[in-house]
Amino acid sequence: MLPPEPTTLPVTSSPTLPTPAGSASTSTISNQANRCRAAGLDSQSRQLPAQANTEDVARLVRDLSKDTQVDGILVQHPMPSHINERHVFDSIAAGKDVDGVTTASFGAMSLGEPGFASCTPAGIMRLLDAYDVKLAGQQAVVIGRSPILGKPVGMLLLARDATVTFCHSKTADLAEAVRRADIVVAAAGRPRLIQGEWIKPGAIVIDAGYNPGNIGDVDYDAAASRARLITPVPGGVGPMTIAVLLAQTIQAALAAKAI
Repeated sequence: MLPPEPTTLPVTSSPTLPTPAGSASTSTISNQANRCRAAGLDSQSRQLPAQANTEDVARLVRDLSKDTQVDGILVQHPMPSHINERHVFDSIAAGKDVDGVTTASFGAMSLGEPGFASCTPAGIMRLLDAYDVKLAGQQAVVIGRSPILGKPVGMLLLARDATVTFCHSKTADLAEAVRRADIVVAAAGRPRLIQGEWIKPGAIVIDAGYNPGNIGDVDYDAAASRARLITPVPGGVGPMTIAVLLAQTIQAALAAKAI
């Protein structure tokens, strides 16, 4: 593959509100910029003031959606509590939703229609495929129900004929649900929520959590002694998320230029 001319580099632009130092979002921003440079993509960050409201952010997103020099848009999240994330996400043009966060993208992904998948769930699926993990007929338990991680990864697993159970903060007996799982996807955002003793021997464990101190949602050492495969934190799901983001940005650029 020949490197594109500088004027045709795929560009991903990230509207960003201030985030606490050391947060998962701060780490993601830095990693994305580094990976973009390594892959030859131009990454631009648009920092907004802390007092920006929902319409301020949505307006910037709409402007970027109209900018022919921008190929993909990634809005950093979680956003401050006073921002309506769904309104902001749905301001992204479908052809530039390279993070797969809009309502339209979720619907298309769930129905198996063309479009961009949510990056972390799509990265998880690529990881499972890379290790030839059988999905059809397997009991998959997803802990977490966020619209950009838990729900979409469950839908992707369902599309591959896994039997999917969603667990969350109101689940009556989480430990028992996890014990039955052939595949565990932890995406609750609670450090070491999933205990090693809950893991079924030989299960596949995907830790999609990231908490302060580089701690995942799974008690890694205890779970690793029982799991057949397990992802570390950091270095497991995170790099796959960024890889899918870059791939989908390139796809968006090629589609926009009808290549």
